[in-house]
Amino acid sequence: MDFRSGFLRAGVTLFASTLLASQAFAATLHMQNGGDPTSLDPHKVAGDWENRIVGDIFEGLVYEDAFAEPIPAMAESWTISDDGLTYTFNLRQDAVWSDGVPVTADDFVFSFQRIMNPETAANYAYLQYTIKNAEAINGGDITDFGELGVRAIDDKTLEITLENPAPFFLAGLMHYTAYPVPKHVVEEHGDDWVRIENIVVNGPYRPVEWVPGSHVRTVVNETWYDPDSLQIQEVFFYKLEDQSAALKRYRAGEFDIMTDLPKDQIDWIEENLPGQARVAPFSGLYYYAINTNKAPFDNVNVRQALSMALNREVIGPQILGTGEIPAYSWVPPGMANYGEPAYVSWKDLSYEEKVAEAKALLAEAGYGPDNPLELQLRYNTNDNHRRIAVAVAAMWKQLGVEVELYNTETKVHYAELQENQLDVARAGWLADYNDAVNFLELLKSGVAYNYGRYDNAEFNGLLDQAATETDLEARAGLLRQAEQLALDESAAIPIYYYLSENLVSPAIQGFEDNVRDIHRTRWLTKSE
Repeated sequence: MDFRSGFLRAGVTLFASTLLASQAFAATLHMQNGGDPTSLDPHKVAGDWENRIVGDIFEGLVYEDAFAEPIPAMAESWTISDDGLTYTFNLRQDAVWSDGVPVTADDFVFSFQRIMNPETAANYAYLQYTIKNAEAINGGDITDFGELGVRAIDDKTLEITLENPAPFFLAGLMHYTAYPVPKHVVEEHGDDWVRIENIVVNGPYRPVEWVPGSHVRTVVNETWYDPDSLQIQEVFFYKLEDQSAALKRYRAGEFDIMTDLPKDQIDWIEENLPGQARVAPFSGLYYYAINTNKAPFDNVNVRQALSMALNREVIGPQILGTGEIPAYSWVPPGMANYGEPAYVSWKDLSYEEKVAEAKALLAEAGYGPDNPLELQLRYNTNDNHRRIAVAVAAMWKQLGVEVELYNTETKVHYAELQENQLDVARAGWLADYNDAVNFLELLKSGVAYNYGRYDNAEFNGLLDQAATETDLEARAGLLRQAEQLALDESAAIPIYYYLSENLVSPAIQGFEDNVRDIHRTRWLTKSE
């Protein structure tokens, strides 16, 4: 709700309402954002803590509304060809960069070519492989970037041609891999274009300060097409991964929003901060990656034993206390055009039966009391991840497995995972768009976020076949076959389906729970 109109309905004078609106516009939002961003370049980021920032300072052809549904943004309208392959976007005439230079269709052509350029080394480029020739260009098989299915018809008309019809394409354009970058600035400054003193953006906010290890500060971008609609003047995105410390700062009024909760304090929060904990269903998966190309984890029996020994039923209700649902599938339930996901074959066994079978599998692989399996379990620094890791280590101890716990800050953790430096490691995935393939591609060969390097030609072939299948029911069947194959081989260890968990001050309005847990500052207000 816009609180200014509420004051008007209450009969406050026009002068008073104008004064309050001015105060709201001057409001500062303080957000505990978790990890430290690696970059502000939308082609170089990967985490939700980075998405919160880049999604405020850049804007794609479409954008998330308060419920994370696509709405027109840089494109004010579009048409789709009858065969579903060609999208023609009409860009806003008033779209300009923060330096006043117009945003043009050529900026989008440049940006899509840049993210597909192998030299850019954009790990997330594969999310836009639905575009014609994108995968071939990103893989180096096509070297003429002009063959990418993105072209400028004129300064304000952009045409994108797909490899095959994709029901999720428009939703995928909300992702930061589809954000434009300013061609004129990148060409002038090269990799330094993203430094605070050089960066030029096209979103509602612009960054003015970045202190690594501390915070990023943004302010209203006055060249954006609708700055008068923004109720928050500036935002501080704080790097802080200690949830207990963050809660203390929230209680002291230093934070308006926490983007995660110390789960061991959820009862205290609900009792003492009623209505401020925002826990909602979320299309995401918490899992452990396991290094399938390193002995002994290249043995499917070892991987399955580790997965079977996890007592998922106690993790959400007891260890975390927030009720996360146990995950026995790789794709969370409820994804569009998919139906019921595949499940591990041993899902309905009792926990005692699972542990007995796990012990037998390890014994078959040569491990037991006289030859215990030793492994390192990595997690990024966070009290919640630590609690789960400690509990999992205890569950594995029943099998005679000796576990070394190893934690690093988020930025280091994921950098090492992308280098395949792991035995077993905590990871998570939040849906980039509402489609099962967004999860399944995490297990495809060549994808940077396939941390465990699972490599199965049949699995890859099923995903490739699904990519060309236009019948949605047949496509879902192919994807489900791929999911079942990966589950049968314990390609990774799904643990639970996420709940979004935020702590939101009563002073903040416009924060709407949604399945993608995306809450752009554009839609928020703050009463002082």
